[in-house]
Amino acid sequence: MALDLTDEIREALREPIAKLNPLAKSARWARPEGMHVTLKFIGHVEASKLDAIRAALGTVQSNAPVEMQIRGVGFFPDGRRPRVLWCGIEASANLAPLAAEIERTLEPLGIPREERKFTPHLTLARLKDFHGFEKLVRAAEEMKSRAFGSARASEFHLFESMTKPSGAEYRKIESYPFVKGAV
Repeated sequence: MALDLTDEIREALREPIAKLNPLAKSARWARPEGMHVTLKFIGHVEASKLDAIRAALGTVQSNAPVEMQIRGVGFFPDGRRPRVLWCGIEASANLAPLAAEIERTLEPLGIPREERKFTPHLTLARLKDFHGFEKLVRAAEEMKSRAFGSARASEFHLFESMTKPSGAEYRKIESYPFVKGAV
């Protein structure tokens, strides 16, 4: 489950990716057209569970749309041992409760809760090793507070992920309005 991004945000992210990409050739870089704000990753699902998942997701509600500012870049776990290069998301207070509600809704269907704390972000790249990334870390530091745009979401989407040699591709399966009275 994920929130979608605007075309403007996707376009704004192309420039930093193009700038940082040559500094980490062994990294697996995300394509902006596939980026989204993950609320819950569920992995492979048996076809027999899909109808129950769809029905459960239709019950998830929030009192307001989620407001997001896409800003800054950083690393998980940190810049000393970078594994993931991310773009940050500053969001309205209802984003984390929305993700938690999705977790609670899916748990009775046998989908385990995420053990890590929910940290909204966009993955820009996955780094294969720690060596030689000093230039990347320094260049990313220059973008730590850069703004890439804003978005407002009143629905989340169930995506199917297909792994291909060129990278992951995503297809929306279904959309779920989560704001009472929103269309």
